[in-house]
Amino acid sequence: MTTGKNGLTYADAGVDIDAGNALVDRIKPAAKKTNRPGVMAGLGGFGALFDLKGAGYVDPILVAATDGVGTKLRIAIDTGNVDTIGIDLVAMCVNDLVCQGAEPLFFLDYFATGKLELDQAARIIEGIAKGCELSGAALIGGETAEMPGMYHDGDFDLAGFAVGAMERGSDLPAGVVEGDVLLGLASDGVHSNGYSLVRKVVELSGLAWDDDCPFADSNLGEALLTPTRLYVKSTLAAVRAGGVHALAHITGGGLTENLPRVLPDDLGADINLDAWTLPPVFNWLTGVAGMQEAELLKTFNSGLGMVISVAADQADAIKSLLEAEGETVFTIGTVGKGAGVRYSGTLL
Repeated sequence: MTTGKNGLTYADAGVDIDAGNALVDRIKPAAKKTNRPGVMAGLGGFGALFDLKGAGYVDPILVAATDGVGTKLRIAIDTGNVDTIGIDLVAMCVNDLVCQGAEPLFFLDYFATGKLELDQAARIIEGIAKGCELSGAALIGGETAEMPGMYHDGDFDLAGFAVGAMERGSDLPAGVVEGDVLLGLASDGVHSNGYSLVRKVVELSGLAWDDDCPFADSNLGEALLTPTRLYVKSTLAAVRAGGVHALAHITGGGLTENLPRVLPDDLGADINLDAWTLPPVFNWLTGVAGMQEAELLKTFNSGLGMVISVAADQADAIKSLLEAEGETVFTIGTVGKGAGVRYSGTLL
């Protein structure tokens, strides 16, 4: 082996391999908390192994989902409050999986930044691990990419990849009929969609992230970083109890766009907007922006993060089960003839 006169290293180019190794060591305890039946090998290898038979499946169908957090990341970066953005990342993936009737099994993350800051990165990935723990998924791998010249100082990006499973023949939606009752599960705020508009509204308001929040007992940045609610365990309990025909995760596109995705082409949703109260964050956003109700309903979750179509004769029992699982549940309407979403009453 020969040595050059100048001895240029990878670290001189802006990539610190030792910092990456230190990060893996630091996050191992958090990842270990997410272990579940089926995990064979996780962090540290070239790939992660998972045993479906060990997870209890006989004739499984795999379901995969991938997502990010969008421009909510900008608020986390600008405020330095990165501890819960990983929960958002997990939620955006696993809440989609359960809409297919699948149980999330494992999760992988992709974290990219210009310069790896160990404490910041650890806090982000520990948040991802927390989201996995709360949804019953194992954090079994991921990628940390240090990419100097690609990101401005302090900036980072996140993507998540979730894999779940269900027994053959148990996929959703299935059996949706006219007269099904629609149950809405309360959201924990804006969740992770519409943040380009949220940031525009904040700009119009003239408020800074550390100013007192007009709609919550915190500063504005903290309130808008409230993490996306994880609906996995509660909705799977309802699915296993029977009577659930469809689930719709209310993300970008709101109720207007997401509900039709899980209904037959000839059926739609009749929604009573008086059935729930609009959370204060949305009252503030619409007030500052002068937003019309139709725009609210197709941009944000409007206070409902998940909607479930259930058999009419089991609606009360399923509502009680979901409430026992910790959800706030509203009976918001029914499935009716004709495609689309039809609204009565008012939110604003």
